[in-house]
Amino acid sequence: MNSIPFSFVLRASLAGAAVALAASAALAGGTHAGGHGEPSIGEPGVAAKVTRTIQVDAADSMRFTPSNVAVKQGETIRFVIRNSGKLPHEFSLGTEKALKEHYEVMKKFPNMEHEEPNQISLKPGQQGEVIWRFTKAGVVNFACLHVGHYDAGMKGQVKVTAR
Repeated sequence: MNSIPFSFVLRASLAGAAVALAASAALAGGTHAGGHGEPSIGEPGVAAKVTRTIQVDAADSMRFTPSNVAVKQGETIRFVIRNSGKLPHEFSLGTEKALKEHYEVMKKFPNMEHEEPNQISLKPGQQGEVIWRFTKAGVVNFACLHVGHYDAGMKGQVKVTAR
């Protein structure tokens, strides 16, 4: 019986993890660099150009409050997200497709935390912010991608109206 050396298995596992993490980093950046025809969700905002602040509560009921937000194209929004629960939560902006893809990665790496311009991970009782400029009209989704949270309905939408 041939056995595969542990060092080979370890290197193969680490290589697979590196590929998955690289893919998740591309998704986490909000650009989904593969160019799969995804519409742009906007770009990181500049604090000095914030036009409005929106308070968002992330709760253990697996809901964001508010879950629907209306903004105008070109607005730079400061989302102040507060985790009012006893579980970790996150706030991730993206297309529905990108969020679902990243959620699948999170299922494989459930302890992944995010500090990208379009997302933030928050421990219980913690507060943080995402500053985002909405450059195109349409819908930008947001969600908590912790395992089980997305499936339980912890998501929402930003409706961006044309100027």
